[in-house]
Amino acid sequence: MLLGTVLVLLLFGGAGAASAHAALRATDPEDGSVLKSAPRDITLTFTESVGLLDDSFRVLDPDGKRLKVTDAGHGAGGSDTASVSLPAELAQGTYTVAWRVVSADSHPVSGAFTFSVGKPSPATVVMDTGPTEDPATESLFNMGRYLAYLAAALLIGTAVFLLACRPPEPSRLRRLLWAGWGTLLGSTVFLLVLRAPYESGAGPASAFSLKAFERTLTTRPGEALLVRLALLLVGYFFVVRLLRLGESRLPRAWQAAGGALAVGLALTWAAAEHASAGIQVPVAMTSAVLHVLAMAVWLGGLAALLTTLYRASSQIPAAVVARFSRLAFASVTVLVATGVYQSWRGLGSWEAVTGTTYGHLLVLKLLAVTVLLGAARLSRQWTGRLVTAGAQVESESVVRERVPEPVGGPPAASDAKREPAAPGGDSPAYRRGLRRSVLAEVAVGVVVLVLSTVLSGTLPGRAEAEAAEAGPATGGLPAASLTDVPFSVGGATGRVQITLDPGRTGDNSVQAIVYAADGGLATVPELRLSFTLPAQEIGPIDAELKDKGGYWGTNDLTLPLAGDWQMKTTIRVSDVDQVSVTKTVKIVG
Repeated sequence: MLLGTVLVLLLFGGAGAASAHAALRATDPEDGSVLKSAPRDITLTFTESVGLLDDSFRVLDPDGKRLKVTDAGHGAGGSDTASVSLPAELAQGTYTVAWRVVSADSHPVSGAFTFSVGKPSPATVVMDTGPTEDPATESLFNMGRYLAYLAAALLIGTAVFLLACRPPEPSRLRRLLWAGWGTLLGSTVFLLVLRAPYESGAGPASAFSLKAFERTLTTRPGEALLVRLALLLVGYFFVVRLLRLGESRLPRAWQAAGGALAVGLALTWAAAEHASAGIQVPVAMTSAVLHVLAMAVWLGGLAALLTTLYRASSQIPAAVVARFSRLAFASVTVLVATGVYQSWRGLGSWEAVTGTTYGHLLVLKLLAVTVLLGAARLSRQWTGRLVTAGAQVESESVVRERVPEPVGGPPAASDAKREPAAPGGDSPAYRRGLRRSVLAEVAVGVVVLVLSTVLSGTLPGRAEAEAAEAGPATGGLPAASLTDVPFSVGGATGRVQITLDPGRTGDNSVQAIVYAADGGLATVPELRLSFTLPAQEIGPIDAELKDKGGYWGTNDLTLPLAGDWQMKTTIRVSDVDQVSVTKTVKIVG
């Protein structure tokens, strides 16, 4: 049930593209500037540290030809800068720079700007920023992130529940513990494999590139995922040792080892996400680790308690519920304290609460946390009643032991009417009430977990304000051209969705996705695209599409003139069946 709730929330909560945390603060040369002499370098300054890709800079000259530049590196300003050196001599005219980097919290970000040498060109060459996030790669990567957070909560929370609350039948939690460990291991491998195409904006098939994978292993997010894998392999032995104990206590040395593993796992998130960049990094890292651990202990412990309440063969002792109640209260205290600090760090001002997407999401999360605290209070009330009932039963048991039974006579009337109480005071009514309140906590807790994951992929208000102060330096590109091409051939029907980015003269990237009649993705053995401008007798220009794994695309289509171009799409569905459809697309200057 818990996993089903998460998958539903993934479909709705992860539909939008994640916004990267790094924002462009300034460019040198400035966007739109006209220089008397050619610059030797191009330097970008961001709101936080960034990682560089093999293709972080693409520079076009006034004729639309790509310049040969040096490999990208960090400038004199440190890791929050990106710099590249230009050729010694540059011709007069306007140059276009497209860039793509990876922010410190592991999200890619891209943009473009122009500068001129001598005087601006009569017509500016427009260029795409490189491949945008591939929809399939982005969806898969986001799903892996959600599952990793959920699995960490199950693994850490269930282990702490077993150690601290000592349920009577720990074997009932075996599957939950292994599910957390296995899911976290699988999602970590999954994220590690998809890391390269996610950063470059390529399709999932490019994940099998050995060169790209080797590069991933040298980046901070890749290193964090490798460390997480190593910790999980060590954690396997801890889980085995924990489950072999039964109801006995784990030695202190093993408890310390388990605590160190939990802290290490939390650090792999803090080191690869927003806490590792920006202001007050040591404090932010500590806060992030405590926040992840408190979240895991509370939500994972709730899942363990709910499983115990529903699956235990005997009545659960009131002491177990009381121990978790105290543990949950401590976790909530830590969550509130660290959450307030992280909110202040991310927002920076009250205006950001209502004026930024980060602020809006944070308000939603706070509302969900308020509902969660209400459900937790209800659970504590049921826990209090359970403990009180248990104390009453224990007291009555003591009294019955002290009063001797009548010898040879009938039992006392008061004893004859008394019904035996459930062991530990766990009456059916209390147990049902506690089940419902804990189930409500788990449901709302999953919502909070999803909102937290979405927040971790959203531009903080503080960074958004810094980027806004930089003015037009953040640059942007015109909207892309989108065309739907329906087809029917050889019994197959569907449509091809073709995106030209930016849909202007000069270099364009092309992305073509084939959909079946039912709306699902379809594969075809061949897809060709050509462009003709009849008014100027230009063409046909072959786009030379390549199968990118899930879609067809290229980044090397050049359309030299503005006008109404005839776009011919040829779809081959078998060795003998193919069809060509021509559509008119408008290319602007």
